[in-house]
Amino acid sequence: MQRQTRLARELSKIGNSDMKTICVFAKDENMNVLEAQIIGPENTPYEKGIFKLEIIIPEKYPFMPPSIRFITKVYHPNIDENGRICMDLIKMPPKGSWKPTIGLEGVLIAIRMLLETPNPDDPLIADIAEQYKRSIEDFVKKAKEYTIQYAC
Repeated sequence: MQRQTRLARELSKIGNSDMKTICVFAKDENMNVLEAQIIGPENTPYEKGIFKLEIIIPEKYPFMPPSIRFITKVYHPNIDENGRICMDLIKMPPKGSWKPTIGLEGVLIAIRMLLETPNPDDPLIADIAEQYKRSIEDFVKKAKEYTIQYAC
């Protein structure tokens, strides 16, 4: 019950915020599965894209991080073809840096920032990370193509 109260409060906070680049809603009444939409950051290859994410809330939330994956295909060194995200914030310590105080809004803002600033030094997809480092122009072109094809 505490979990649902916390989630309801978090969803309300996100819904009432001035931030219009992220929205989240429950896909079931128990709030076990949520869907989020992130608008691609301006001045990035993801601009004008709307990216859908699936969020699975564990029973022990907020003491365990949510499981988050992109439903929308994304060309990014830290996101694989199944939508899995390589980000410390959504992993438990000692390998990750999840804390109960982070919450959904914090995680979604961090994911949007990851779109804005990929981390090719800790990639999930080595080929894309290499392209990002070697030829940013080719990376941007391919990421824009994916955004137009899958997120617009």
